[in-house]
Amino acid sequence: MSFPLLTATAALPAIGAIATAAVPAARRTAAKWLALLVSLATLVLAGIVFARFEPGGDRYQLTESHAWIKDFGVRYELGVDGIGVALLALTALLIPFVILAGWHDADPLETNSSRWRPTQGFFALILMVEAMVILSFVATDVFLFYILFEAMLIPMYFLIGGFGDRAHAGSDENAAAQRSYAAVKFLLYNLVGGLIMLAAVIGLYVVAGSFSLSEIAEARANGSLDMATSTERWLFLGFFFAFAVKAPLWPLHTWLPNAMGEATTPVAVLITAVVDKVGTFAMLRFCLQLFPEASKWATPVIIVLALVSIVYGALLAVGQRDIKRLIAYASISHFGFIVLGIFAMTSQGQSGATLYMVNHGLSTAALMLVAGFLITRRGSRLIADYGGVQKVAPVLAGTFLIGGLATLSVPGLAPFVSEFLVLVGAFSAYPVAGIIATVGIVLAALYVLVLYQRTMTGPVREGIGGMPDLKVRELAVALPLIALLIFLGVFPKPLTEVVNPAVQHTMHDVQKKDPQPEVEAAK
Repeated sequence: MSFPLLTATAALPAIGAIATAAVPAARRTAAKWLALLVSLATLVLAGIVFARFEPGGDRYQLTESHAWIKDFGVRYELGVDGIGVALLALTALLIPFVILAGWHDADPLETNSSRWRPTQGFFALILMVEAMVILSFVATDVFLFYILFEAMLIPMYFLIGGFGDRAHAGSDENAAAQRSYAAVKFLLYNLVGGLIMLAAVIGLYVVAGSFSLSEIAEARANGSLDMATSTERWLFLGFFFAFAVKAPLWPLHTWLPNAMGEATTPVAVLITAVVDKVGTFAMLRFCLQLFPEASKWATPVIIVLALVSIVYGALLAVGQRDIKRLIAYASISHFGFIVLGIFAMTSQGQSGATLYMVNHGLSTAALMLVAGFLITRRGSRLIADYGGVQKVAPVLAGTFLIGGLATLSVPGLAPFVSEFLVLVGAFSAYPVAGIIATVGIVLAALYVLVLYQRTMTGPVREGIGGMPDLKVRELAVALPLIALLIFLGVFPKPLTEVVNPAVQHTMHDVQKKDPQPEVEAAK
């Protein structure tokens, strides 16, 4: 039996989470270093997975399959395709930066020694989320994926509700109440989506007699799976609803600004750059692969929802006074682009959507983490409390600018490639949708540049004059992310050559071909 590399990649952070939680209370620094080392070791394993993946090989590689719950036909089945391996690598890459950025976020509050923040628990929960997300990207058994899809809500709930943003403008009691509200809202929204998905998962088993993606695909190919049109549509809606909540897609998005605003900055990055990608990934892996006809049937409505998300999220971002909530609404707009690319059902659109998931993770992490460093120094999330930062902390301002320009998808930075492909793919299939989506680009320029102008330029405001620039630990977080944004902006081939074959498999699942341009005959 070959070495179970995928299991090891997910098991290492899970074991590390248990070990970190078991570190004695007085050894907070040891717990931090243990969590960081485990995340780096996981990154090494993820790098091996990425290196061993063959883009021209089988659709699912490094597969593992073991009986689990025999009476219900549930198996522990893993396999990674080009889309999953890209997102697995993104997850493993971002977690060390999340841990470094949150190095002091769970320390005891010095102003009140009676309030203890369990440092060990904070970093253990982050590692547990990493383990579940990695497994969700490689699970090829529908029931196994569902368990992971729901289980990751538990550590996220405690990370949001138990470790709030210290820059909250209100009183301690008010901050705790808002943090609790955000955590409960996050949990309820996603639980409702998960329960609807559970009904669809059971329905799928009744119809197909299996939870295995490979077995269901084989049954479709040989004609032994006869799924009624109405049944397929209802099952599709059950899956898609859960994924749209997680994504988040308008109008199921309202939990995200609350959760990102009240959580610590590293946890906010964990939400939007890592956990939410499970929703859009699952649309590609499960909705399109399991229910191709229903996916095509629902495409017009989903494209409208994606366009509303793009424009609505960008408009609300323009009007925000809170830095973190602005980035949250910008993310809603970006997820609209991802969903648009997926359901345009063109190879350019789906390749762009997959690249967008990776590049959005990098750009949002860079912008949000640097914004977190800024907020920690000033003690406020309000844009109006800033001004003239570039005069006293030029490195901080410069990294913030690059992160903002990446969010804006400026040419030369990684998100430009993905956004361009999404727009090309959408325009070739749905020209009107492609035109409307460009409004989001214009609005993005507005909210990013206005945010930079109000916080970084102009006269130095009161409370900004003594602000220190980025320190070594903070530079170790910001600079590698910026370097990756530039590298993938000018040389995206390492990702595209992995992603494109997987996209072709998905296009084959839905039996779609790229529209051919109409060329008038020469007279």
